[in-house]
Amino acid sequence: MVSLIIGLASGVFGGLVGLGGGVIMIPLMVQFLGLGQHKAHGTSLVALVFTGLAGTFTYARSGSMDVIAAILIAVSAVFTARWGARFANSLPEWKLKRSFGGFLLLVSVIMLLKPYITHGDAAVTGVLKGAVLIITGVFTGFLSGMMGVGGGTIMVPAMVLVLGFGQHLAQGVSLLAMVPAGSVGAYTHWKLGNVQIGLLAGLIPGIIIGTYSGATLARYLQDGTLRVVFAIVLVWTGIKYLRTRKPQAT
Repeated sequence: MVSLIIGLASGVFGGLVGLGGGVIMIPLMVQFLGLGQHKAHGTSLVALVFTGLAGTFTYARSGSMDVIAAILIAVSAVFTARWGARFANSLPEWKLKRSFGGFLLLVSVIMLLKPYITHGDAAVTGVLKGAVLIITGVFTGFLSGMMGVGGGTIMVPAMVLVLGFGQHLAQGVSLLAMVPAGSVGAYTHWKLGNVQIGLLAGLIPGIIIGTYSGATLARYLQDGTLRVVFAIVLVWTGIKYLRTRKPQAT
């Protein structure tokens, strides 16, 4: 039941502000389920793969999808997601927590800037477009595997600013690309023992229902106010993680 509530809360957050729920799911699992940081990252990534599948179907039905672009991102992301997961596993708990804290601060900044991220004036095409998508996949795959998130935080702004994608198209491509990349990262975490399988029965339906509910509710709420409130929450949580102390040598 607790994992279901955490999934719902994470999904509602993601749906309300247009970001992945991993940035909320991970701190909640650590705080209320007592998971270690490594297991929280791995478990979160498994749940987010299913969210990506559900989201991909929704965006594809509305025509907001570019399969070729998603494939180009995923081609490189599937390799670096594995490296990111292994890198996270190699870090001691306190270092991973500090890294996650820095990531939360980055997400809060991107969240506040999102309304000002508009189409690039000179969108690239051809071979250069393919190169940008592959490079984007390199960074987002590693980030996804390491932080236990979908990677849309980096993918969407890159596609909108550099490639001139519309916001909905970029989000659709991001969701599709994260399915194979996230699956590889999740599988790597599972092999490393960083997935709490018993929690998935609550997290997966919770985050899917929550995401849909949050996206629906967002139509009736002031977007600017929501972003400021959630940014404050992320900044507070990020600072808390950054202040994680290094264990004293015994």
